[in-house]
Amino acid sequence: MSERRLDGVVTETMPSALYRVRLEQGSMVTAHIADRMDRNFVRILVGDRVRLELSPSDAGRGRIVQKI
Repeated sequence: MSERRLDGVVTETMPSALYRVRLEQGSMVTAHIADRMDRNFVRILVGDRVRLELSPSDAGRGRIVQKI
């Protein structure tokens, strides 16, 4: 299973370390931080540009893998 990588902008911080991200195409996705970013104490704020990996089974969920 391959995951799609897309860019977007964080629009909202939600409880339980979840983020609402608006993709470049205009759709909204709920995402969490990848473990490798969390271990390095990368802080994500509203307005940050991020790169996401979308799940092939659920296009509404994703994982933030990089802060751009």
